Amino acid sequence: MNQNFEKALAAVLVHEGGFVNNPKDPGGMTNLGCTKAVWEEHCGHGVDEKVMRALTPNDVAPLYKRKYWDKVQCNELPSGVDYVVFDAAINSGAGRAAKWLQACVGVEPDGGIGPKTLAAVRAFNSKQLIEDYSKRRLSFMMDIPSWPTFGKGWTRRVQEVEAVGFTLL
Repeated sequence: MNQNFEKALAAVLVHEGGFVNNPKDPGGMTNLGCTKAVWEEHCGHGVDEKVMRALTPNDVAPLYKRKYWDKVQCNELPSGVDYVVFDAAINSGAGRAAKWLQACVGVEPDGGIGPKTLAAVRAFNSKQLIEDYSKRRLSFMMDIPSWPTFGKGWTRRVQEVEAVGFTLL
């Protein structure tokens, strides 16, 4: 349906930022939103901090395309909805992002986006879907034990992702 991957990736990377290794973050060492564990899985071998610090947007783009964008069928989602679901997939996992989408459109949440989910998404008002999705995502985040530490930033991110999603409609 659309080809927003490059725009969506650029927007995601604004929120993901550069290298961090916050001891309060269970993701551990991360650069451009890519955790060390995810990067090692992608590469097929262990990496050190020097490798993690050196990651570039061009390095992570193929990983994000395969593991998140393609996994949650973003090319088949309406513009705007694709970005919101993509950002959530990176931040909370593709399965959870898919289940949130399915729950929003009234499809049994199984974590796999197929023909039933896509038909329901296309029949749903995209602006309302983005609003409902953002509320569901933020509600989930509020239950995470590290909410007191990261909640303010997560809230800002969800609000900004929602706003960008609206501009893509």
